[in-house]
Amino acid sequence: MKYREIIKENIQYDVLLEDGACSPGRLDEIVDLMADTICSAKPVICIAGDDYPAALVKDKLLRLNSLHIQYVLDSMDKSVADIRNIKNTCWRRFSMHPAQWAAITKSRQTVIDMAVINSVKQ
Repeated sequence: MKYREIIKENIQYDVLLEDGACSPGRLDEIVDLMADTICSAKPVICIAGDDYPAALVKDKLLRLNSLHIQYVLDSMDKSVADIRNIKNTCWRRFSMHPAQWAAITKSRQTVIDMAVINSVKQ
């Protein structure tokens, strides 16, 4: 299996498209960015001006899921600044501390759980 396919599976690419989370082109840009980085032969990867071991970055990218991608897309949509470099913007969000991701994932899962509960009640 190629990395691009693994990434698409991990982030639930089809679900993100079905939900209308973003355009296919924008989502493909993010998948390409992730795949290019995972396939990089560099020992160190620079993210937002900081150097990180490539193995750490690659591991983190392979653990991202649809909630992470949705958070990045939402934060880019809400940004009042003109995004000139999608790569840097994504990296800043992808390189968040694990505790920040945990809080985001938990709050988004709570919203999803509540939506499911409400739909069952109706």
